[in-house]
Amino acid sequence: MDERLSVLYIMVETHWLLASIAFISFHILRQILFIPVVIICVAGGALFGGLLGSVYSIIGLTLSSLLFYLLYNQMPKIFGKILKMKEKWFGHRAELSVGQVTVLRLIPFIHFHLLSLCLIETTKNFREYVRASIIANIPIAIIYTVFGQFIREFSPSMILLLLLLLSGLFFLVKDKYVIIKWEKFFQKDKARSS
Repeated sequence: MDERLSVLYIMVETHWLLASIAFISFHILRQILFIPVVIICVAGGALFGGLLGSVYSIIGLTLSSLLFYLLYNQMPKIFGKILKMKEKWFGHRAELSVGQVTVLRLIPFIHFHLLSLCLIETTKNFREYVRASIIANIPIAIIYTVFGQFIREFSPSMILLLLLLLSGLFFLVKDKYVIIKWEKFFQKDKARSS
């Protein structure tokens, strides 16, 4: 096993450009192969190191997000399953902020394109979506790529603590506003007038 890893590292070092393009392309193909984003980012940290692996992951994740945006706008009915998943998890009218999407992307078991759909719904145009996607992809790329370098040093309890902290951070970043339904608002007025 160690010999195979050594051969892989030598291939990456000798064919740096080809390995970089293949890694970025793998981020785009990842959704077809049903491979979680976290695994690719961790592999990037192990293969390219923290800095280059993070840069390549940001590029790959952003290209994957842009491809999702283009496909969603061309064929929205195909993504009905993701829409149902969004309604189930976040409610029908819930709009997550870019900060919330960024935090949720750090949690490994939340679907990447579900959060991309949330970004599509909260942004007004393609340019704003690109900016929001880059912002939301930077932390996941950096944290899990660096995690890929130091994965052997983490204990299961440390990983659980990190997930709990991320869940708490999600509620701190949440936009705070109150939604009053039309019917309830006018019911109070009727009660006062009678």
